[in-house]
Amino acid sequence: MKPARPAKPLHEFTATEIVAAINAGSTNCEAIARACLERIAAREPQVQAWQYLDPEQGLAQARALDKSGRRGPLIGVPFGVKDIIDTCDMPTEYGTPIYRGYRPRYDAACVALGRKAGGIPFGKTVTTEFANIHPGKTRNPLDTTRTPGGSSSGSAAAVADCMVPLALGTQTTGSTTRPASFCGVFGYRPTWGTLRSSRVMESSGSLDTLGLLARSIEDIALYRDVLLGVEPEPIAENMPAPRIGFCRTHVWPRLETTTQNLLEDAAQRLARAGAVVEDATLPVDFEGLEAAHRTIAGFEFARNFTWEIENHWEMLSELLRNGRIKDGLECSFERYLGMRNLVERCRQLLAPLFDDYDILLAPSAAGEAPIGWDATCNPWIYMIWTTMHVPSVTLPVFKGPSGMPIGAQLIARRNNDRQLFAAARWIYQKLM
Repeated sequence: MKPARPAKPLHEFTATEIVAAINAGSTNCEAIARACLERIAAREPQVQAWQYLDPEQGLAQARALDKSGRRGPLIGVPFGVKDIIDTCDMPTEYGTPIYRGYRPRYDAACVALGRKAGGIPFGKTVTTEFANIHPGKTRNPLDTTRTPGGSSSGSAAAVADCMVPLALGTQTTGSTTRPASFCGVFGYRPTWGTLRSSRVMESSGSLDTLGLLARSIEDIALYRDVLLGVEPEPIAENMPAPRIGFCRTHVWPRLETTTQNLLEDAAQRLARAGAVVEDATLPVDFEGLEAAHRTIAGFEFARNFTWEIENHWEMLSELLRNGRIKDGLECSFERYLGMRNLVERCRQLLAPLFDDYDILLAPSAAGEAPIGWDATCNPWIYMIWTTMHVPSVTLPVFKGPSGMPIGAQLIARRNNDRQLFAAARWIYQKLM
């Protein structure tokens, strides 16, 4: 008789497992909070995922939930909050010394909805400066000599290292997709405009969305419903094999050879598993989206941060001054409008592709997380799908030559987020 497998430690529970365990009476909110805080205490010196953390505050919230007897779709689930998202009881510093110690009076909508559902905001996770290029202190928990990716660095690292099961990020270029791939977690960028971003720092309103990071696709679906303020709906069961468009895109030659081979092999494996897999080619217009994204993001960012530019120029990093701010200040309104027109044309060209495919399979990253702290490397991979306003999810399904994660990205038609989750689960099960 085989010995019984040891029970999984509480800090390794997914959000869905935490809710089920608390509802079944096999644990409580305080026990979950203590387990996660013990994990943070053990690992934070190496990973440095948190910009702000008050363990007693987290425990007090957990005890209050236990005492109240409340139940909710996120009951007792600790979550991290990217430090460009306002919280009423913690500092929000936006990754810059300009706002050191700043305390907003109100929660962002996404934080308030998480609390309402019984979740516990544990603290603020590290972000790059204003969610841009200049890196924060966070290290990749799987190899601390490597970047975790950015700009949602701390959120991805905290979830990957089992400090919390869920974390809020954002995405303007690849700020959720990239760190999800580098840290080996699920990363979801919703259809643009569906999840509310009130009291979340705006970088480029034409492109910004929230981003969700978790260790299961079921948790992503649950968290999305909580942030929509709707009754959680399980991922559809018994989904037929999806029609998959393998979309290498024009950036394919710039990927590492290992990543190309992993994606090619995945496409073949999915076809053998019963999916219809065909090559999907984007129109040539899409080759202009890299420049379009840079133009739109820079133009809007430079105007959103006029006060900081005018009053605290010396406190902005050289990377930000010579990057997105420079792009924005040098860009004419006419060029900005021209690029917006190109993006809108590409959105119209993309829509018919989904008449033939349920999902597109594309790269999430050029390769493994590089050694060093380049938090926003290879932005050209993510720009296409971010500008298209389509939902995407990164699946942690590959390992690179150094044993580090590489994600596969799935993309669906705008507003087909639920179908995206169903296809993602089917594909994840076939590839793992």
